[in-house]
Amino acid sequence: MTSPEIELKVLMLAGLNGDAAAHRVLLDRLSRHLRGYYKGKLARIGRGAAEAEDLVQEAVLAIHFKRHTYDPVEPLTPWVHAIARYKLIDFLRRTRTSLTDVPIDEADDVMAHDDTLSAESSFDLKRLMQRLPEKMRCSIVAVKLDGQSVAEAAERCGISESGVKVNIHRGLKTLAALIAKETRA
Repeated sequence: MTSPEIELKVLMLAGLNGDAAAHRVLLDRLSRHLRGYYKGKLARIGRGAAEAEDLVQEAVLAIHFKRHTYDPVEPLTPWVHAIARYKLIDFLRRTRTSLTDVPIDEADDVMAHDDTLSAESSFDLKRLMQRLPEKMRCSIVAVKLDGQSVAEAAERCGISESGVKVNIHRGLKTLAALIAKETRA
C-alpha cells in the first residue's frame, strides 16, 4: 500500500472507532483530493469549479453516512473512488449531460459504466459470503470466483469433490435467499 493509502486508512479506522478528530482530518483530506478529481473531470466537459465544489460536498457526505459499509480489510481509496464516481455519474445524469458534452475518449468511461455498482456489489458479496460456513464459502470462492476445478477446490478446502458440489449448490441457494431478504428489507 502507498503511504497516502495507509494514512487515510488509519484515519478511517480511528474514525470508525470513535475518534471524531481523526474522522474530521480524514474528511478534510478526502475533500482536497476529491476537489482536484472533480475539477479535472468537470473541466474536460466545460463545467465549473462551483459544480465541482457541490460534488465534493455530496461525496464527503456520502462517505460520512456510508462509512459503516467500509470493509476494514480492504483498501480505502477504491471504496472512496467508487463513491466519488457514483456521485459524478449521478450529477451528470441529473444535469442531463449528454455524450456530446463529454470528450469522445471519456464518453464510455463517464456515461456507460457505474463503477459503484461493481464496487458495492463486491463489498456486498464479501459481507454476504462471511455469513456462510467456512467450507461452503471456500468451495464457492474456489470454483465460482477463482475458477478452480471441483477437484482443485476439494483439495484446497479439505473436503471431498461431492462435498464441494453440495456446498456450492447449498451456498448459492443460501446467498440467493439472503439477497432476496435484504432487497425486501
